[in-house]
Amino acid sequence: MASHTAAGPLAGRGTGPDRAPGPGPAGGVPPGAALRRTAVFAALYLAATLAGRMTLIEGTTLSLVWPAAGVSALWFLAQRHARTWWPDVAAFAVCTLAANVWTGASPALAVCFAVANLAQVGAFLLLFGRLSPESWAAEGLGELVRVRQLWRLLQAAAGATLCGAAVVSAGMWLIGAQVSWLGTSVWIARNIVSIVLIGGVGLRLAALFRVHPLRPGPGSAWSAARDTLRTAPRWRKAEYAALVLASATAYVVAFGLNHGLPLAFPLLVVTVWAGLRFNTTFVVLHDLLVGATAILFTLYGHGPFATIGSPPVRAFVAQAFVAMVAVVGLALALGRDERDALLRQLAAAEESASAQAGLLATIVDAMHDGLVVIDSAGRFLMRNRAAADLLDDLGPPDAPAPGTADAAAPGTAGVDVGHFGLFHPDGTLMDEAELPYRQALAGREIRAVDLLVRNRVMPEGRMFSVSATRLPTEAGDEGEAAVVVVFHDVTAERRDRDELAAFAGVVAHDLRNPLSAVDGWIDVLDETVEAVPGGAPDMAVESIARIRHASARMRNLINDLLTHSVSRAAALSPVPVDLGETVREVIATRGGDDAAAGRERRPRPRFHVGDLPRVQADPVLLRQLLDNLIGNATKYVAPGAVPEITVTAGPAEEEGWVRVEVADRGIGIPPGQHEAVFENFHRAHHTAGYTGSGLGLAICKRIVERHGGTIGARDNPGGGTRFHFTLPAAP
Repeated sequence: MASHTAAGPLAGRGTGPDRAPGPGPAGGVPPGAALRRTAVFAALYLAATLAGRMTLIEGTTLSLVWPAAGVSALWFLAQRHARTWWPDVAAFAVCTLAANVWTGASPALAVCFAVANLAQVGAFLLLFGRLSPESWAAEGLGELVRVRQLWRLLQAAAGATLCGAAVVSAGMWLIGAQVSWLGTSVWIARNIVSIVLIGGVGLRLAALFRVHPLRPGPGSAWSAARDTLRTAPRWRKAEYAALVLASATAYVVAFGLNHGLPLAFPLLVVTVWAGLRFNTTFVVLHDLLVGATAILFTLYGHGPFATIGSPPVRAFVAQAFVAMVAVVGLALALGRDERDALLRQLAAAEESASAQAGLLATIVDAMHDGLVVIDSAGRFLMRNRAAADLLDDLGPPDAPAPGTADAAAPGTAGVDVGHFGLFHPDGTLMDEAELPYRQALAGREIRAVDLLVRNRVMPEGRMFSVSATRLPTEAGDEGEAAVVVVFHDVTAERRDRDELAAFAGVVAHDLRNPLSAVDGWIDVLDETVEAVPGGAPDMAVESIARIRHASARMRNLINDLLTHSVSRAAALSPVPVDLGETVREVIATRGGDDAAAGRERRPRPRFHVGDLPRVQADPVLLRQLLDNLIGNATKYVAPGAVPEITVTAGPAEEEGWVRVEVADRGIGIPPGQHEAVFENFHRAHHTAGYTGSGLGLAICKRIVERHGGTIGARDNPGGGTRFHFTLPAAP
């Protein structure tokens, strides 16, 4: 098969890789710059074609090398963002036709070769853009900085060359020219080698010249090379010189001396040396020079390949050697670059992680709050200074002798409730399952739970606010689960709060007597006014009604304050309680309200009670909780609307807990206040004419939290509010 061509066509703009992502603007390269590139690459391609024609193997029209394949690949990579590609295609076709006709090809064969060239370049651009999009999207010619990109370049070169070979073989068959499978194989091999080797050189040099331009001056490639040589240590310069000398000596011995020994492939030793030790751009230039040396020696009948009798086989083996040199050298150099880059990234990440860990450790140790990390076995994996002071003073459980292994590791025997003296705020000893970290391990979020600590270090007892959160673990992680626990002393705060609550309770209780007296005198005044002959003045009747209304508001406020005090301070006595029976009792108790509603011609509430389970709760506090929620549901409705309340329950997400919902069709909660309504004295509708102290939902929250549950509110689809809370299920 003849060897007048070696590259392929540009895939037209808008057809394939030209639309692959790239850095160029929508308009592409300006026309003036594109035409200058076209002229430069056309000259280089023509020179490469003539150089290839000078390597004809005796007795054939087959060229031993074809550098034009690599030049054509670089040509159209450089022009892939040009606004128009017709000048490049025209110049490429003219150069191909001229070179083939001038070297003796017939016009028909020259046209066949030109079409094959266009097909090969088009296939290369298409494959290169799809296989290596990051290189395609890079500036200039592209990039070659990873081993993966080398394999993609090799795949694109192989696919494009096979496409070009198929086109030229079909064309030669159509015009009656002889087609040789061995010649086709040599044609494919040398074009692949040319694209990979010359393309690799072009990609590396283009990247270098983007940083260090060729023009003279500071920052140029020449000044950068000079600075590198000046600053390089002597041993490094000696190693460069040793590689050059060893390479020249090895190739002269292997190819220049007619000793008949197969010494070609052992020459890969110098390629491996270069790939492992030197800059990648230097390595690809080294591969190009030693490959050209091997080809020139073979062309002039020297070296181990020249002894092969069949010219096509000789050319194929020589190309295989050059391909091996190029791929091995580039793969080693690029792999080393990637490894070095990863090591630098790893070192930077380790340094950053170390700095962040040091900062975090400093912050944690500076905290006044105690912080510990506990695993599922109760071992303290980490603790800050505040926590260590408490734990070290107390010592490990069972008080082992000082200096023993257990004495050096407080808490390694687990969280001993009796040893650490952990109690509920009401003074009852905590069970192991009730510990905040145990509840966090079970998936619950523990926030600001009060815990009484009374032990030999703190015999008077101290109150701590404890929060616990389970640390996230990856799916499938075989490591033990762990919990971070944060606690701080709130003894003084709780004492002040309890004293204030007790004071409020006493005051509220003492105010009942004078309030009862006020109510009695209001009744007397009302009877006296009614007995006035001719009827009482309207102003007097209205004043009495206002006094009675104010007295009722005062009584409700006093009752709420007393309930709030009881909900905080009363001892908790949880027992199994029938939730459904409690709800029905609350509804029945409000029968008086229903009668009053009938007298005042207000709609009576409608209740829907689902199948409710038994729960473990304090009966008095549970009744107060339900009474507040159901009372709010019947009160906060639009004028004239029928209150409709639905009470349902079901298993909570956490095993062993019940989720209860109280839904209504009332006026709802204003946006953004669904959490604020549970704060003390917060009234969501304080301007809408609804009476209340703002303590009802705060009492509900306190009752639920004292049982270890959670409470919340959300909008009810279709209107109204849906309150939900959790309580322990009865055993």
